[in-house]
Amino acid sequence: SALVKNIIDINIIEAQKNYEILKDKYPIVITRDLTKARNWLRKMARGSERYGIVASSQAYRLKPLGIDVRVQINPILWFLNGKDDVRSSYYLEDVATEFDIQGLELDWTCVTWNGDLRMTNSGWDYNSFVGSKWQKINKEERKQYLKNAYRVLLTRARQGMVIVIPTGDEEDPTRNPKYYNGIYNYFKEIGIKEI
Repeated sequence: SALVKNIIDINIIEAQKNYEILKDKYPIVITRDLTKARNWLRKMARGSERYGIVASSQAYRLKPLGIDVRVQINPILWFLNGKDDVRSSYYLEDVATEFDIQGLELDWTCVTWNGDLRMTNSGWDYNSFVGSKWQKINKEERKQYLKNAYRVLLTRARQGMVIVIPTGDEEDPTRNPKYYNGIYNYFKEIGIKEI
């Protein structure tokens, strides 16, 4: 939780120290490729250890990756059903949001980053996807809510996590690569290993 707090608070030096202490006991990696993330989770989990994909409830522009947060999961089936059930977290198809997973944990998580919380040279940039375009979030309480959503997502894994930062798409103005490159570079600066 100290690492996540320092990541969210943009305290890079402390986050680097936290990561150095944790990295061998609690693996955290990043990738730009959802397929690599899925494979990493399956490789890391032993026996019945549970894994799944989580994303912000506002992650509407992950839909091109096959992640649609508007599709409601059945939390009981997602958390409890086995590897042979397509509705379970094991299938790595249905995604849980901060609302579905708050107060609950998995052994391993795939946190899939959206373009709503972006890293810029001046800090976090808060956005909401409305209709067909991004809008800036100006109200402080909504900014705090968005940061807290990511705080929840980043603290749901007991054993380790992979963070997927999409590459974006030059042809899609709603998924401009610059929305994602800042957060990718931020995690690299902290020292988080890429797979």
